[in-house]
Amino acid sequence: MKFAVDTRFLLDSLEELINTPSPVGYYVELNPLLERYAAKFGLPVTYDNRSTAYITLDGQDNSKTVLVGAHGDTLGLIVRRIDKDGAIRVRNLGGINYCNLEGESVTIHTRSGKTYTGLICCQSHSVHVFEDARTLERNENTMMILLDAPVHSEEEVRALGIRHGDFISIDPRFQVTENGYVKSRFLDDKAAIACCFTMVKYLQEHDLKPKYRTVLAVPYSEEIGLGGTYVPPEVSEYAALDIGLIGPDYDGNEYSVSICAKDNAAPYDYELTNRMIAYAEKAECDYAVDIFFHYGTDANAAMRGGNNLRTTAFGMAVYCSHGMERTHVKGLEATTNLLLAYVLDI
Repeated sequence: MKFAVDTRFLLDSLEELINTPSPVGYYVELNPLLERYAAKFGLPVTYDNRSTAYITLDGQDNSKTVLVGAHGDTLGLIVRRIDKDGAIRVRNLGGINYCNLEGESVTIHTRSGKTYTGLICCQSHSVHVFEDARTLERNENTMMILLDAPVHSEEEVRALGIRHGDFISIDPRFQVTENGYVKSRFLDDKAAIACCFTMVKYLQEHDLKPKYRTVLAVPYSEEIGLGGTYVPPEVSEYAALDIGLIGPDYDGNEYSVSICAKDNAAPYDYELTNRMIAYAEKAECDYAVDIFFHYGTDANAAMRGGNNLRTTAFGMAVYCSHGMERTHVKGLEATTNLLLAYVLDI
């Protein structure tokens, strides 16, 4: 059976989630938003000491606990140095591709709570000025941030309250086209969180409970490989809801849900992956099974952390991962349908 999920809610929540900054390790703005969405459904949010958010759904059978992880951290930057002329140099948070950041707007989040916008550019920023403007490699040693403020020295930047270690978020530029394409940075993994809330909405509106006690987890360090390393001890299955990839080796596309059989680290649980394929067929999902290289999820991070559980991974496939990403609303709907089939154990 196919589930008629609320697509409008899915897209509206996705936009709000994406427009809420949460670079790796910066949870102070997204966690309150998660609390507000959970409250719509009468659900509390709890946290562990790593500020991972948990939303727990009572099951028909609470003797077993499964976890669905959708990471809240996105790629970002952090202040590394302030140059004598007031330019800001950075380090990356997660797998940044500096080539697709050039010309983007950013926001610096100071420890005091003030924010400042800026432009990320190459130090050889103009073809009219620099001979190597087209050829200089874009990396953390050649890229810089120009503050949108009349500052011309290190002292003037510091006077604003900007310091080494301040987090920097990148403008996501969220857009949905009339024919259903979703273009934005950070579909990885805000799209998965939106699918989770859409799943909860469907369950409540249809007076349904998950088959087993289900914990929705939102960690903040997946992009650096640490998000799933801690898992509550009662969890026996970890389903990582994360993006799928599109490329020459893959069957996945923007209109379907991708089931990951293996990532860069290891294969996912054989029996549980078989179940995911069966769920996709029963829920009439367009789906593909792929193996992903240069890719990992919190589920396999949980395995590396020594947790005793089965793992699976699935999600909407995107073009241009870790850049200006694109998927389609059909892929989001297929992902939510597979998530519903999984938690209901149809």
